[in-house]
Amino acid sequence: MTLDRAVMMFAGFMILLSLALGTWASPWWYLLTAFVGLNMMQASVTGFCPAAMLFKRIGIRPGTVFV
Repeated sequence: MTLDRAVMMFAGFMILLSLALGTWASPWWYLLTAFVGLNMMQASVTGFCPAAMLFKRIGIRPGTVFV
């Protein structure tokens, strides 16, 4: 798995998790969904992604987007 796919999978997992928690635990969890979405938007513009930096540090090989 490349870094790009790992970041996309992590973002998708966090969105689904926060939607489930917002439905069953507390609507405040929807703020996590908004945060993940905003982080994805800023990463597409700036190329800076904290999750990509973390995954790179643990040894996932780079892809073509987050170098």
